[in-house]
Amino acid sequence: MIEAAGLTKRYGGALAADGLDLDIPAGQFFGLLGPNGAGKTSTIHMLSTLIRATSGEARVAGFDVRTQRLQIRRQVGVVFQEQALDRTLSAAENLRFAGLLNGLTRPQIARRSDELLEIFGLGERRDSPVAALSGGMRRALDIARGVIHQPKVLFLDEPTIGLDLPSRRAIWRYVARLRATLGVTVFLTTHYLEEAADCDEVAFLSSGRIVRRGNPRVLVEQLGRYIIEVETDHPAELAKSLEPRLGVALIEADRLHFLCNAEPADLGQLQAELADAAREVRWRRPNLNDVFLWVNRR
Repeated sequence: MIEAAGLTKRYGGALAADGLDLDIPAGQFFGLLGPNGAGKTSTIHMLSTLIRATSGEARVAGFDVRTQRLQIRRQVGVVFQEQALDRTLSAAENLRFAGLLNGLTRPQIARRSDELLEIFGLGERRDSPVAALSGGMRRALDIARGVIHQPKVLFLDEPTIGLDLPSRRAIWRYVARLRATLGVTVFLTTHYLEEAADCDEVAFLSSGRIVRRGNPRVLVEQLGRYIIEVETDHPAELAKSLEPRLGVALIEADRLHFLCNAEPADLGQLQAELADAAREVRWRRPNLNDVFLWVNRR
């Protein structure tokens, strides 16, 4: 559904995307992850034809991003970081407007609006102006607007940024229903890495290049069985003394991170040994945030 080879974007002397290769099959839930400025939004904008690539090739839903821009726009939905709703219109009016922009007939708009308002829990707020909706409701409506024309690909650029945890969870329940009912391919960028744990595949960007990719659960398992965290007033000094035993440390302010396959009993012994050198020693199972930290370590 999405193919790219050597996709590159420059803004003057700044390189936003550097030779990206992508191969995303239909129906996949794909996550593009990375720090601010890594090139995530530029990648979405190139694939959705909002900006032109400097070099490289890409096809979305079988169409070329350089020569078949209109055909691609008919096949994709985009939910931007900033909401694209008219706050003076009601929820239903926003969907009607989006449907007309996408060339739907009025009967199609009415039917799909009813379906989406129900899926997103907005049925009772269909006539409420957007300005009167909560942040979570507005974001849900924004996603509904992006899929009213039943696109084959849905681009979600930081879809839950600024939302509280209940609203974020609700958004992902709605996206799961969309995937189940429409079979849409979802291309996600997010700073909340736990949201990417359910992706079929993720790719980590660093300075515009993909530095690691794979199934999230496999990537987490490859790190090791445990993460050891050591809080200390002397991180560099303690790292130097522990690295011969525990391997290379990731230093984050006053905290050291080590990858470890040891048993908890062995870690308990380490905790006792470091009683005087560290404020706290703990161990836990790794998660996708740890993958993010290690692939972006300096």
